[in-house]
Amino acid sequence: MMTPETSRPSRQSAEARPRFEVSFEFFPPKTDDMEARFWDALNKLAPLQPRFVSVTYGAGGSTRERTLRLVSRITQESGVPAAAHLTCVGASRAEVDAVVRGYQAAGVTRIVALRGDPPEGVGQPFTPHPEGYENAAALVRGIRALGDFDISVAAYPEKHPQSADWNADIDNLKRKIDAGATRAITQMFFDNADYFRLVERAQKAGITAPIVPGIQPIHSFKQIAGFAARCGSSIPTWLAERFDGLEGDPETHALVASAVAAEQVLELVDNGITEFHFYTLNRANLVLALARLLGYRPA
Repeated sequence: MMTPETSRPSRQSAEARPRFEVSFEFFPPKTDDMEARFWDALNKLAPLQPRFVSVTYGAGGSTRERTLRLVSRITQESGVPAAAHLTCVGASRAEVDAVVRGYQAAGVTRIVALRGDPPEGVGQPFTPHPEGYENAAALVRGIRALGDFDISVAAYPEKHPQSADWNADIDNLKRKIDAGATRAITQMFFDNADYFRLVERAQKAGITAPIVPGIQPIHSFKQIAGFAARCGSSIPTWLAERFDGLEGDPETHALVASAVAAEQVLELVDNGITEFHFYTLNRANLVLALARLLGYRPA
């Protein structure tokens, strides 16, 4: 069993120290080897007793069955609460509702509700199914009508690429929260100032639900830079410079990645953040290191 307590030097009493909450995100593996890595990473992270682990949902619902299988097994075998991603792309309301009921039957009570990306890829125009949920706020209302779910939604520290402006982006976030979402989890970001500005905008709009920072450890800078370009997250120049020339030096790359992630997380902690969502890419090493920085120790 693991119990969280702050690991940073502090003059605070034990009672005054913050208790951190963490959650981890995985994606459905496509091969037997990838599935073995998935379960290895999950088994290493499960003893941290996260708030939940989530499993993503492919574009257009392409991994629907695998996502359901994995969250069902996690729920039944690991003792860790599992959250299933769900989108409204390319499906009628009846089809989406059937998926939600399938999660209910499997004992899954947590859902990450997203509009989702069209099968054509990130950045392509979104066209709602003629009989489907028109956006994420409508999806949240539909899920809420079907049961007492814990619902997470997405937030964007650098604004969603398809939002006309910040006012439209924050209005959309507020609609999702008002529809019944429990919290928002941010897209990955590497400049904490972007996160703080998002939180300030949200608070000014009357949003009181937690906005949890989504942290992406950089297992491969080339891979993460590619993800960032597709989802509208920027790579600061200083960050690119830190990894410049390390493609053929995995040991130094890993050390730099650990330092970068630690700096980001500890700056957030210093500013009062106590909840974190880690994008694992089905790898445990860097996330385990970050959990230790947050004070997770064997009992």
